Amino acid sequence: MNEIIFKGYTPGAIGRIVELHGTYYHQHWGFGLFFEAKVATKLSEFLRRLDESRDGFWTLCQDGRVEGGIAIDGIKATTEGAHLRWFILSSKVQGRGFGNRLMEEAVSFCRKNGYGRVYLWTFEGLHPARHLYEKFGFKLVFQNEGTQWGTKVIEQKFELDL
Repeated sequence: MNEIIFKGYTPGAIGRIVELHGTYYHQHWGFGLFFEAKVATKLSEFLRRLDESRDGFWTLCQDGRVEGGIAIDGIKATTEGAHLRWFILSSKVQGRGFGNRLMEEAVSFCRKNGYGRVYLWTFEGLHPARHLYEKFGFKLVFQNEGTQWGTKVIEQKFELDL
């Protein structure tokens, strides 16, 4: 198998990242159309305004097919911190170190840009992802019941001070 991490937009990335999110979160958490449409809209908006001096977007491709991705939205990095978003891997590539590699790309990008803080939103119950976030030094700073993804969950905000 031939795996490559690409920086910047890759053809098909929007559809595939949305598909991975929509499928995974529907199968495991019951998320529906609201969530998938929100991922599609927000990811598309982000990529249309992508400024590579401020933002980062990486996709993991295996044999020419997007199998994962991660983004750093730096538009509010000086006021709120850089926002780590849309981190996902297909089941086909999980458990092989690619999550670590994508996180390394994202955190390294934030350090190179001099961002003082990186934050992400997730929810309680995503244990493998939480383990990886904590491995990279992210700390849970807030949690509350909410519906920002269209389903009631315990939303969590993690931050990493650089």
